[in-house]
Amino acid sequence: MTAYFIRRFLLIIPTFIGITLAVFVVMHLVPGGPVERRIMQYKMALAEGGGGGRAELSDEGLPPGAIEEMNRFYGFDKPIYVRYGQWLWNVVRFDLGRSYIYQESVWDVIKSRFPVSIFLGLTGFFLGYLISVPLGVYKAIHHGSKFDFLSSSLVFLGYSIPGWALGTALLVVFGGGTFWDVFPLGGFRPDNWEYLNIFQKIYQQLYYMFLPVLCYMIGSFATLTILTKNSLLETLGQDYVRTAFAKGLDERRVIFVHALRNSMIPIATGLGHVISIILAGSFLIEKVFNIDGMGYLGYTSILQRDYPVALGILVISSLLLLVGNILSDMIYVIVDPRIRFQ
Repeated sequence: MTAYFIRRFLLIIPTFIGITLAVFVVMHLVPGGPVERRIMQYKMALAEGGGGGRAELSDEGLPPGAIEEMNRFYGFDKPIYVRYGQWLWNVVRFDLGRSYIYQESVWDVIKSRFPVSIFLGLTGFFLGYLISVPLGVYKAIHHGSKFDFLSSSLVFLGYSIPGWALGTALLVVFGGGTFWDVFPLGGFRPDNWEYLNIFQKIYQQLYYMFLPVLCYMIGSFATLTILTKNSLLETLGQDYVRTAFAKGLDERRVIFVHALRNSMIPIATGLGHVISIILAGSFLIEKVFNIDGMGYLGYTSILQRDYPVALGILVISSLLLLVGNILSDMIYVIVDPRIRFQ
């Protein structure tokens, strides 16, 4: 089994190259790149300033050789496979490049958003488990009841609604839009955060994060709840559980000691993805709530064609996802000794 996991870790290399190569090629072939944006900005400045009297301008309205110079500055004068090879070599040396927009190292731009994404990701992750697992257990114990039917309707309704769409609706209803002005329209913290005492900071942080965290966890909440319920129902139908009931063992002991422990095996495997919570925030959810985290940074980088930042986020997210999948398999082996990967 050790050889299996060694092969899995080695497969990260070609998988990572495949992911980054596909995205790199698409990003550099899509029109509207940094050179085109610079040309448009120059044209707008020329039009506002009245470009009359300027001599020796190219067809694009730029001085001769300006486009070639910009292509050379951004590295677009080289074939795309050469550009990718140079970028990949820099990534191997832990150099993600320099942002076109912020004029800073990509590492510096990204790490400033880490605390926001980690905080929201951890909160959504733990709340998802703390609420979904007990709810799924209760639904399994009361399978077929009115509570099970009504809660299942709400769970599937929540699963069918994208987080960003739910966020938009919640802001309209509770963000001072159409009905009640209960929660702020966006942001991660209030502007006067530095002047608040510890109790005010706790209250304001909970106040600002309530709606975003609700949108983050809505999808995983539904999945974990149904998975917990179905897993426990399947375990309760096993022979050893029926035998325990036939022997007259206490119902609570049979459910919570014997059945529930084995039912948690499929759910425990999801813990391997805890390392990817740094990017748990959706691009669109953070855009809806105007939260300056990793998701919003990736969203604006794509719109502004800030290739180094967008690719830097891709590097981190893809590696975390690939390693998280392997950790999930490891946890599966630990919690269920019957599993053997070959």
